[in-house]
Amino acid sequence: MRQGQGIFNTLKRSLRRQKLGEVLVTKGMISPNDLRNILNEQKISKKPLGQLLIDRAVITPRQLSIILTKQYALRTCAALLLLGVSFSGGSGKKAHAEAIADVPAKLALSGITSEFSRVSVYPALYGTSEKRSANLSAFTKWTGMFERFERDLQDTRNAGVIRQWQRELQTIQYNSIKDLADKVNVMVNKVRYITDDRNWGKSDYWATPAEFIQRGGDCEDFAIAKYTALRAMGVPEERLRVMIVQDTYKNIPHAVLVVYTESGAYILDNQTKTLVPTSSGNRYQPIFSINRQAWWLHDKPSLGTQVASVN
Repeated sequence: MRQGQGIFNTLKRSLRRQKLGEVLVTKGMISPNDLRNILNEQKISKKPLGQLLIDRAVITPRQLSIILTKQYALRTCAALLLLGVSFSGGSGKKAHAEAIADVPAKLALSGITSEFSRVSVYPALYGTSEKRSANLSAFTKWTGMFERFERDLQDTRNAGVIRQWQRELQTIQYNSIKDLADKVNVMVNKVRYITDDRNWGKSDYWATPAEFIQRGGDCEDFAIAKYTALRAMGVPEERLRVMIVQDTYKNIPHAVLVVYTESGAYILDNQTKTLVPTSSGNRYQPIFSINRQAWWLHDKPSLGTQVASVN
């Protein structure tokens, strides 16, 4: 086995071992029997597992904090690697927003006159704090998708598919960004889901919207297509982000589109028929989000959240 494969397998195993109790058993801090007893007690008391462990003096608050922080960092690292983000360590050309062509804007539909106001305050997505960077050089699958998409638009073989897609978008009637996002979500979710290994013979491939429409795709391809559709409908870049999350129900990395609407931030998800507010729910744990302007690393929950406001 090559060293790279060994690293990836270790990361995959680490992603699967995320529950606090399993981590403590693995570290030898409690026995499997102790864990079963505590979990039975948790069902009755409804207290968080971490609080029960502290109450029983199994671990200290500091130990709990260290374990949770390490697990979050490991999940972040693993998800970045598994999703094809290759960090260059500062070498090579940096890719900033001004260096990436706004290809989706070239699909802008005639007759669309909506002028959406600017976002002045961003909500904390699922309660996380964010660290912003304009250096997109690490995200080669994201930036490479724009380069290929620009070539797709110049290829006459794609002209019919692109025109048909634009005609479908032009039929959408809406009263707000949220309403528009909801209808785009429904429209794009009709495309068939297919894994990258079956579709492209690769473990991870970020398809252009033209490729996605013709061949289908997986979660990040749905998110990219929705992002492109909303840009074509006039939604500003700053209101859109593709977000990579950890799906805590399925215990796997996943991709969705975040849209900052007049009434807060919502996700467009190929696993959900309707928009879901990022202010509620615990299924997804954000890892990073990205658009043409920057990328944001999401850290553990912040003390408070803000509601999106617009000027």
